[in-house]
Amino acid sequence: MKRKRPLVLLLAFLLVAVSALAGCGSDSSSSSNRKTIRIGYQKGDPLHITKSLGELDKRLKEMGYKVEWKQFQDGSALIEALNAGSIDYGRTGDIPPITAQASGYKIVYVGVGHSKAKGSGILVPKNSSIKSISDLKGKKVAFSKGSSSHYLVVKALQKAGLSLKDITPVYLDPSEARIAFEKGNVDAWAVWDPYTASAQVNAGAKMLVSGEGLTTDRDFIIASKSYAESHKKVTDAVLEETEKAMEWANNHHSELVNKLAGELKMDKKTVQTAVERRVYGFSKISDTILKEQQSIADLFYELKVVPKKVNVQDAVLK
Repeated sequence: MKRKRPLVLLLAFLLVAVSALAGCGSDSSSSSNRKTIRIGYQKGDPLHITKSLGELDKRLKEMGYKVEWKQFQDGSALIEALNAGSIDYGRTGDIPPITAQASGYKIVYVGVGHSKAKGSGILVPKNSSIKSISDLKGKKVAFSKGSSSHYLVVKALQKAGLSLKDITPVYLDPSEARIAFEKGNVDAWAVWDPYTASAQVNAGAKMLVSGEGLTTDRDFIIASKSYAESHKKVTDAVLEETEKAMEWANNHHSELVNKLAGELKMDKKTVQTAVERRVYGFSKISDTILKEQQSIADLFYELKVVPKKVNVQDAVLK
């Protein structure tokens, strides 16, 4: 019996160690003790502008936090990173939060931007014979699946009495889609600024239709539900500094163009085109915005783009 005692003690020790490690891996423990905040953004979006001004970093530093910024090609990739715990906050368009909820991801809305529908659209090459949405019938149209451009294509086709079944959707992220578009491998490309502006300025692409009258196409800041709820002061800081950055952007176009052109490695004419056709702004989520999102969610469920019905209200930060 005495010889078994060390073995019993060893097993007890291992059980305690495993329990401790499991506790360290939980959301409540790791997120509450971590002093690094990970924020995801996309090229030229409101969080990119906020990042470039540096005021959010300063404010969070005063609160004892360091910020890590991570760039993404589109909202779908950002949502996956948020769900995987690679980031805590991020900016997307209107569709990714809906697909996230439909996938069972625990996310919440932190804030919403003004409509940027003028800078989103369906592009065709400069010498294209396509003159209207009806002409897209039987054509290859590139867009990022589960994105705001996906929704724009659906709405544009509906207005013309068509559906996704009448075209050949080609699901590509913006970088891949641009290559396919310029090589002539697709007939049209639905995307958002600054990609839209770049194709218009540098490739002579024509905007067949913009998002105006079809979609509000808003920016959203979303967050991991557990992180946002346990870090409400941080969440408030992210939204408040983004609001201030948007006010700055509206009043300093020249400085904004110079700043973004350098960071995006894009020509100033492209950036100026994107900047001047939108009004920047950010605020808290309202009932009106929730109704907008719910109507989009219902349509995407009807079209079987999302696997189950979504209640947008469930993603409101309490």
